[in-house]
Formats: sequence, C-alpha cells, structure tokens
Amino acid sequence: MTELENLYNSYFKDVYLFIYGLSGNKHIAEDITSETFIKAINSIGNFKGACDIRVWLYQIAKNSYYSYLRKNKKLVSMDSLPEQKDDLDIEKKISESDESMRIHEILHSLNEPYKEVFTLRVFGELSFKQIASLFGKSENWACVTYHRARNKIKLRLEGYK
Repeated sequence: MTELENLYNSYFKDVYLFIYGLSGNKHIAEDITSETFIKAINSIGNFKGACDIRVWLYQIAKNSYYSYLRKNKKLVSMDSLPEQKDDLDIEKKISESDESMRIHEILHSLNEPYKEVFTLRVFGELSFKQIASLFGKSENWACVTYHRARNKIKLRLEGYK
C-alpha cells in the first residue's frame, strides 16, 4: 500500500464525518470528502507538518465545503441555515451615520493588526486569503484576527450604550 492509500484509508472516515456534521447530507459529504483527498494528494508537498495531518485535512475539507456552498448558494435552503445569533451587525452599523462615527473611533483606537485586518476586510473587501497573503500569515490567522477585532469593536460599542 502506498503512503497516499494509507492516508486515504486512515482518515477517510474522520473527514467524511466532519463534513457530514457540517452539511447534514450524505451525498455532499461523500463528494466533498473525495474532493478533499484529491486536493490533499495534489498539494501534499505543501504540507509542512506544523500541525496534525488530520487538522490539515479538516481545513481542506472545510474550505472545499464552503466553496461548494458559495457555488451552490441558490440551492441552499434558508431554513437549513442556522439563525444569525449576532444581534449587532457591525458591518451594517458602519453604514448607519450615528453608529458610524463611534465605530470609526473605536476602530482607530484598536491595536495592530486588528485595525488593519478589519479595515482590509470590511472597507477593502479583501478575502481572508488575500489578507493572509499581505501579512505573510495563514488564512486561519486572518479569519481569527478579523473576528477578534470585530468582537473588540462590539464590546466597546456596547460600552457606549
């Protein structure tokens, strides 16, 4: 058995269950799992071993699933999506003039890289991949940094009330 076959046999079930948990659909889980292993095999040279290979596979699977959702968003039922729990939509509030000035003041007071990542994402409309590339970091770092900045802004904005 080759290393690639061993990789597939060892982690197929884990990746399948991970995607099935996200999608709730066996057919989508099968397709995305297959796509995940194709992508992993094609980019195995990029795997640096900095994390567990399962984490790397999950990241590929998650990105593949989200790409699938973006490509097929017309097919996704609104009822199947979780309800938005965030009652404070910062991006929407920025467009409202009263809140806008407060948010800009808070944003200006944030430390780097939070200020720049949030600005690039909201105002520059850059993807996490593009932001990560600018900083020489991972896509996950960009996503986490953006959400931390967003949470800092929310907490400070709630303090104004």
